[in-house]
Amino acid sequence: MERISVESSNIESVGYDPDNAILQIAFLSGAVYEYFDVSEYIYDELMAADSKGKYANKNIYKHFNYQRIG
Repeated sequence: MERISVESSNIESVGYDPDNAILQIAFLSGAVYEYFDVSEYIYDELMAADSKGKYANKNIYKHFNYQRIG
């Protein structure tokens, strides 16, 4: 999945697969996670958020099933 670099103190890049509703987040630490059943609306809001880390902490990390892939 292609990821887009973002400005964040914690997140390096974000990718989204709309066909499978998978959101991929790569952290500056090197860890990469996939979050499942994420709507495109959430992805769009994340990418538009002034603080990607705060948005993801409030609306993604504890709300969707995930797995670490990297």
